[in-house]
Amino acid sequence: MIRFTTNLCSMKKIIIVTLFTAVTAFGFSQSTYKQAMGIKLPGGYSITYKKFLTQNNNIEAQATVWNKGFRVSGLYEFNFYNLNVDGLAWFAGPGVHVGFWKNAYQKDYNSKADLGIDGILGLDYKFANIPINVSVDWQPSVTLAGSAGFTPAYGGVAVRYTF
Repeated sequence: MIRFTTNLCSMKKIIIVTLFTAVTAFGFSQSTYKQAMGIKLPGGYSITYKKFLTQNNNIEAQATVWNKGFRVSGLYEFNFYNLNVDGLAWFAGPGVHVGFWKNAYQKDYNSKADLGIDGILGLDYKFANIPINVSVDWQPSVTLAGSAGFTPAYGGVAVRYTF
């Protein structure tokens, strides 16, 4: 019985120290981040990865699956922190994409694959006390090869884990 009580006291100490360490770490976390990975909706289901090259510039890669095919995008984003809210930035930048149509849609679009340029404009927020980043953006694109044309419909809301 004494041994059980001693183990229980040790477990309480470990839990208290662990909680104190976690709270302290979150309390000193910053609202900036180096890289992040998560999901982006709607317009299909995207896996999104951001990596900052400098404090104000990052690259973003997106892999999107949607009802008509698959698309990969690469973007270079410029971040601006002049919104007077810690953790909030607006961003804009250029990019490229390559997309592949499902067999059922290749005849409709007279193409198996598309290649084009993208633009992106949005807001990005990094929570100060948790490793989560949320962004909302508009990502219009112009397809240059394949089913050529302007598509204003891309963009969405992303939720990412930051590290």
